[in-house]
Amino acid sequence: MDEILDKYDAKVAKGLAFLRRRITGQYEVDDFGLDSDLTEHVFHPVLRLLYKNWFRTEVSGTEHLPADGGALVVANHSGTIALDALMLCLAVHDEHPAHRFLRLLAADFVFRLPMVSELARKSGATLACNPDVDRLLHEGHLVGVFPEGFKGVGKHFAERYKLQRFGRAGFVSVALRNKAPILPAAIVGAEEIYPKLGNIKPLARLLGAPYFPVTPTFPWLGPLGLVPLPSKWLIHFGEPIDTTPWSDQADDPAVVFNLADQVRETIQGMLGELLQRRPDPFME
Repeated sequence: MDEILDKYDAKVAKGLAFLRRRITGQYEVDDFGLDSDLTEHVFHPVLRLLYKNWFRTEVSGTEHLPADGGALVVANHSGTIALDALMLCLAVHDEHPAHRFLRLLAADFVFRLPMVSELARKSGATLACNPDVDRLLHEGHLVGVFPEGFKGVGKHFAERYKLQRFGRAGFVSVALRNKAPILPAAIVGAEEIYPKLGNIKPLARLLGAPYFPVTPTFPWLGPLGLVPLPSKWLIHFGEPIDTTPWSDQADDPAVVFNLADQVRETIQGMLGELLQRRPDPFME
C-alpha cells in the first residue's frame, strides 16, 4: 500500500512541477517550434496508451540508432491516418537509451490544418523543405522521412505492405549533401488500423484533402469509426547506410535514384521479415 501511495505522490509532484513550469514560462521552445517539455509530459503519455496497450508495439534494431549526431530515419508510410509517424517517434524516444526526439518532415497540408499544425510544430515536426532539413542535420538531429508521402499512407488495403514509389528521392540528395547516414526503418501494423477500401473523391476535393477514406468502420459508425483497430505492431530499425562515399554526387540523378532504390528494397525486405514474424495482425 505504501508503495502505491509513493508512486501516486511522485506522479502528483511531477504534474505540479510541470504546471509550475508552464505558468512561470520555465521551458524552452526551439527555433522549429519543438516544445520538448510539453511533448514528454503531455503528448507522449497519451500516445503511449496506444503504443503499449492498444498496438502492443515491439521494437528491434534500436542499437542502429546513433546516440548523437544527425541521421535520416527513412520508413514506409501507411494507415490512412498517419499514426505510424507518431508511433515511430515514440519508439525512437522510448526504446533508445539516449531518448532522442525524431524530427518528422511533414507535407504542407499538415501545416494548413487548424490545431494540427500547432500540435505538429510543438511535437517537433517541420515542413519538408531543404533549408530546414539541412539545418536539422547540421545541428545533429534525427530526421524522420516518409518518401512514399500520401501515396503510401492513403493506399488501398489491397496494396498493403507494398512500398509505393519514392518520387524524386530528395531525401537522398539531402543525406549526401550533409554526409548523413540513412537509417531504414520498417513498420508493420499500421496497414490494419484503418483498412482503406475506397475514396470519396468529391468530398476530398471539397475538404482540400488528398483523399476521403472509406473503411469497414468509417464513415458508417461516425466518430466511433475513427477508433483504430488493435493490430499488433512491429517496428525494426535496420543498419545505417553510409552516404559519405557519394557525398560529392548529390546532384547526380543516377547516384541519387540508385541509392533510393537500395533504401526502398531494404525496407521492403525488412517488411517481409517482420510479416513472417507476425502472421496474425491481431495476435497478442
